[in-house]
Amino acid sequence: MTISLGLVPGAWALFGPRIDMLTPENEVLKISLSDIDDGKAHYFKVTADSGTLVTFFTLKSRDGVIRAAIDACDVCYRSGKGYVQDGDFMVCTNCGQRFASSRINVVKGGCNPAPLNRQVDGKHLLISMADINKNAWYCEFKKS
Repeated sequence: MTISLGLVPGAWALFGPRIDMLTPENEVLKISLSDIDDGKAHYFKVTADSGTLVTFFTLKSRDGVIRAAIDACDVCYRSGKGYVQDGDFMVCTNCGQRFASSRINVVKGGCNPAPLNRQVDGKHLLISMADINKNAWYCEFKKS
């Protein structure tokens, strides 16, 4: 019996999104803009100084801004579930709240995706490990 996940709507939910492991260089995460500028959420993991595996996502919103946030929020982080993309929204997989991508990095606190400071430098998105380390507590309950 063969199962083709490419034909099953929502099949990604069976296994979750692809998550790329990153290694910092000189205490900075460097992500090629050409890899993340398609309007889709891209998920990454990096090990914080505390040893916590931190998951975050990047997303180019409709207004053309590259955004970045921890895959957790102030309210639901203990669930360890994070967010999935639904069109121009990120949806909390614990409580179901929907967040417009254009509000990521703008609205902070509550059930909004926890923002990460980021900088576009030429052809790369840069995120400092200091910011990852400061926000690592959000991912202490993440399931691998």
